[in-house]
Amino acid sequence: MNAIKNALSSIWKKSTEHEFLSVLILLVVIFGIYYWRTSSSSNTLTTQYVLGTVSKGTIVSSVSGTGQVSASTQLDIKPQVSANVIAVPAIQGSSVKAGDVLVRLDSTTAQKTVRDAQTSLDSANLALQKLQQPPTQLSLLQAQDAITQAQQSKQTAQDDLSQSYSSGFNYVSTSFIDLPGIMTGLNSILYDFNINKSQSNAYAYYDLVKSYVPNADQFMNSALNSYQTAYSAYNTNLEDYKNTSIFASSTAISALINETYNTEQLVSDALKNTKNFLDLVSNTLQNTPSKINPPAILSTHESNVQSYIVTTNTDLGNLLNIENTIKNDQNTIISSNQTISEKTEALKELQAGTDPLDIQSQQLAVEQAQNALLDAQQNLSYYTIRAPFDGIVAQVDVIKGDPASSGSAVVSLVTPKQIAEITLNEVDVSKVKIGQDATLTFDAFPNMTIAGKVAQIDTIGTVSQGVVTYNVEISFDNQNGNIKPGMSVSASIITNAKQNVLIVPSSAIKTQNQTNYVQFVGAANSSTTQGLIIGQLTTLSSTPMAQVVQTGLSNDSNTEITSGLNEGDVIVVRSVNSSSQTQSTSQSNGGRVFRIPGIGG
Repeated sequence: MNAIKNALSSIWKKSTEHEFLSVLILLVVIFGIYYWRTSSSSNTLTTQYVLGTVSKGTIVSSVSGTGQVSASTQLDIKPQVSANVIAVPAIQGSSVKAGDVLVRLDSTTAQKTVRDAQTSLDSANLALQKLQQPPTQLSLLQAQDAITQAQQSKQTAQDDLSQSYSSGFNYVSTSFIDLPGIMTGLNSILYDFNINKSQSNAYAYYDLVKSYVPNADQFMNSALNSYQTAYSAYNTNLEDYKNTSIFASSTAISALINETYNTEQLVSDALKNTKNFLDLVSNTLQNTPSKINPPAILSTHESNVQSYIVTTNTDLGNLLNIENTIKNDQNTIISSNQTISEKTEALKELQAGTDPLDIQSQQLAVEQAQNALLDAQQNLSYYTIRAPFDGIVAQVDVIKGDPASSGSAVVSLVTPKQIAEITLNEVDVSKVKIGQDATLTFDAFPNMTIAGKVAQIDTIGTVSQGVVTYNVEISFDNQNGNIKPGMSVSASIITNAKQNVLIVPSSAIKTQNQTNYVQFVGAANSSTTQGLIIGQLTTLSSTPMAQVVQTGLSNDSNTEITSGLNEGDVIVVRSVNSSSQTQSTSQSNGGRVFRIPGIGG
């Protein structure tokens, strides 16, 4: 555009003396710009679509492999499982029909697996039926009763807790009936002047034994120090007790109970240390060589301390029990609250009906159980080895009681049929089973197609340069005799087929963030789809929307739709970006970016 402006400016300057020529040149330039703009706009890309409809039909899945026609008409029959032989109906030289039993293996374990799988399926179906049924009046009453019971448990715990606080305060009161006498008595034992007038009892006792017991001072100091610690705690505790009533808050009473318990423990420690000191004095004096008689008051002191210890232990036990009772009541209340919440939510869910996600989850569990049963039944069938085609028993390699292993021949059959030997990779061979139908084509006869059946599958693969392959033998009739041993053959084995299912062309399936979707135009017979041309390029008035779908079986041409679409819905099969200059087919999203809610992008 800058170049055009500069050109206009230059032309204008040069033609100022020729006004007519200037006007003419200006008109020519304007017309050129207009032509260029309209020509450019005519090349704007437009998107056209090839439409298709969702239809019901049959979809077939298959795997393919290549190989050669075998020169031998003898086939070694190998079991696919290992077990002991329990019967050998096959007789060497006898003729057999396809499906006749050749060898039976011990299937006890496989039968148990089938039984267990059937039980699991029955259980899954019952669970699904239960989910799909509306709640019964009995279940509603039971849910409501569970809430009532939880509420009653909570109320009982609250009543018990209130009573426990009252009992706890009473136990504290009992302690303070006992503690003053104990503290006064302990003080008298240690600090009165009963033995001589110049020393307190503690020091007088110490002087009596210090010459016999070097560490007697430690006993005395332990008694005195622990008494002082207990006395200090007692005084503080006593003041708190005086300032608290039985009508105080649960927090205050709980704190008082805990404080009194700690005080009782300190008093108990002081009594123990005092008893140890008095016992030291008594034992030492009685065991001295001179047999010194202890002071008469000593036995009284010992008796009093023992009595105080008994009282203190009783009070300690009461306080500890009530502390534990209070904690248990509090825990019961917390548990009851949780139970009430859980049972209330359970009742709401019961009244609202089963969550659709729970039903879907259980339906998936049923499907998994069905698959497990099918797998178990398939495995059970391997224990009965049957003739894959008509033929003559050329050799029987096992007898009753022999162990049979996968990969080792048990019977050899000679057949008028020919055998095609192909190789499959480890992914494809996992889908193939004996008896599956196959179609065979030959390089020598491009227009000939022959039907066959899978007769044998190798159980042990062959590794070559890190790639594992398995040999698969397919029997077929060579009716016209044109097929010769050694000819190249291609086989397509049908591994699965579904009839009367919703299918769409595989090209219609798009993927974004691991989610499958199609470009949806409109529902069957709706006003949106009236007049649309199916199967030909057409232009739409609006961009198709992205419809998330669930897919099932697929092959190169078609894909099964299990959810997300209905029969007759119109979708985009492919899209084409076109202009007057170029035309190109979009390989992914029709030249547009589709945003699918919930899957990113």
